[in-house]
Amino acid sequence: MNLVIAQTSLGGLDWSIVGVAVVLLFVISYIFGREEKDTNDFFLGGRRIPPVVACLSFVATEISALTVVSIPHTAYEENWRFLQFLVGLALARVVVAFLFIPAFYKYNCTSIYEFLRHRFGPATQYAGSLFFFATRLIASGVRLYATCMAVGVIMDWPLTATIALFTVVSIAFIAFGGIKAVVWAGAYQAVFFVVAGIVVAGYLISRIDGGLAAAVRTADEAGRLSTFHFAFDLKDASTFWAWLAGGFFIGLVSFGTDQEMVQRLLTVDTRKSSQKTIIATILTALPVYWLYLIVGTLLFVFYSQNPSLSLPENLKEIFPHFTRMVLPVGLKGLVLGAIVMASIDSPLSSLTSSFVSDFYRPLIRKGASERHYLLVSRIGVVGFGLVLAAIAFACAPVDNILWFAFKILSITGGPLLGVFLLGLLTRRRANFSNIPAMLVSAGVCLALLIMIQKGKLNLGWSWLIVIGTAITFGLAYLWGPTTAEAKTDTETYK
Repeated sequence: MNLVIAQTSLGGLDWSIVGVAVVLLFVISYIFGREEKDTNDFFLGGRRIPPVVACLSFVATEISALTVVSIPHTAYEENWRFLQFLVGLALARVVVAFLFIPAFYKYNCTSIYEFLRHRFGPATQYAGSLFFFATRLIASGVRLYATCMAVGVIMDWPLTATIALFTVVSIAFIAFGGIKAVVWAGAYQAVFFVVAGIVVAGYLISRIDGGLAAAVRTADEAGRLSTFHFAFDLKDASTFWAWLAGGFFIGLVSFGTDQEMVQRLLTVDTRKSSQKTIIATILTALPVYWLYLIVGTLLFVFYSQNPSLSLPENLKEIFPHFTRMVLPVGLKGLVLGAIVMASIDSPLSSLTSSFVSDFYRPLIRKGASERHYLLVSRIGVVGFGLVLAAIAFACAPVDNILWFAFKILSITGGPLLGVFLLGLLTRRRANFSNIPAMLVSAGVCLALLIMIQKGKLNLGWSWLIVIGTAITFGLAYLWGPTTAEAKTDTETYK
């Protein structure tokens, strides 16, 4: 094998690739994000986004820089059992398509938590929105940290400066064009980081002695290709059943109760188009996960064959470290561009839309002009951007950032999903009783997670979101009254 170690600094070609990529991103945003007349345009794009564009944007939002950076790390250190999680995600998309989306279109929701107001009342809507804020702020702070950590390693920049730069860029990007800019740019971003993943995988195969066949053999012998583990063991979070359940419930939370994800699905004109869009993401998003698992496995084989090469002090930096130390000029810029592209599609639009629709408009300033609400929306983008930056700083000590993000979601996602399912599957008219049910659920799951982390409870953490959903649903159902006049929300919406 003829291995040539690349220069560690970016060359002119690298800067050109990143520069052109970012400039093109803003050009796309300008073209498609102009003339935001009201909050319907700013948050829903007037429901005029083509389904194929919404699909690719959904993929870009789902994948994010967290996936591009952390999935290779997971495959490098562990195996491919994460694919079991994707089976659950695929099933969840089908349920969201035929259970959640019809309800959101029936009530013409700008924020999906408006559904909770229609179904239960304002108290449940506010509680749902607050749980979304907590979940999305922490998870997105983790995403921002993953991005800035990777860019900092590649560029040899301090974390503080990198977070500051990305915060400013994201605020400018979202505040300028609203959801139309986000969706169209997201489609472009998805294509960019798919191409980057394919090129890096091809480069690694070309630098491995024996090529792809040898890579497969080495990885298999080391257990890095282990995918399905059908043992039923509640203590093991990596079994098929644990990942299937966790993936299914996390998928329901992410795709059905998270404003950032669902907002993309609500930008198309009809319910049927929205349903087709999320089903199509099964064929577009899942292969991307698999692609970056392959990259991580190839990195393991590559470094196994080249033990003289230095490894990062913290293996969560393995992919950006490889990019800086090994990849040649051109490919270095391509990977950096992919990480940048996967990060600018931030949650600022969804956080602001939920704040304006669920809190500011009904509670703080009723009956104001659309121009006023649009101004508040842009100010909200700045405020949430600064909060995300603070959370990203606090994530530096985290080891495996992918598992950390899922664990946070397991605490707050179950209560949110439980109350949505109560509204979609039953006739209960609970409102105030939903709130203590959600709080009890979150408290129990937090206590269980602490016990798991300290080794006092032998339970796989991926079961927590199942437990949280069941507690919320069960308690809210028992505590909530039923009325003869209530309409079931499992009817077929037209």
